[in-house]
Amino acid sequence: MIESTAVNQEIEAFINGWEDDDSAARQGFLDLYRHVRALAGVTLDFVGRPGVSYSLRPRGRRQGEGEFFAIIDVIDDDPQARWLSVCFYGHMISDPEGRGEVIPGGLAGADGYCFDVAGDDAGVIEYLQERCREAWTRVS
Repeated sequence: MIESTAVNQEIEAFINGWEDDDSAARQGFLDLYRHVRALAGVTLDFVGRPGVSYSLRPRGRRQGEGEFFAIIDVIDDDPQARWLSVCFYGHMISDPEGRGEVIPGGLAGADGYCFDVAGDDAGVIEYLQERCREAWTRVS
């Protein structure tokens, strides 16, 4: 992993400031953050837009500025009921269980998959971790 102390501190401050410590969305985001952070050669961007979303964007070593292998968003339109939207470019992953929603042209003009996580389903987080690993493999 390539460290970016300021970005990691910003992400950790966001996680630590999350008021509902027991929420499934918080735990899912934390699990995904830890997972992508541990992948070799990954750098992270984090874009906070309070009231809209908080977006974790991991990049592999061969990707340029603004290119990401995943977009892990905490949807913040209701801070008391946050949920996750995790998206990938279509050419970077498979979706063998058909859990994702195909988004034609929806990721910067490219086809993608988005997975919405609103409940407490550890299986979906594990599935998304596998998709992150799959996308990372394609860009590392």
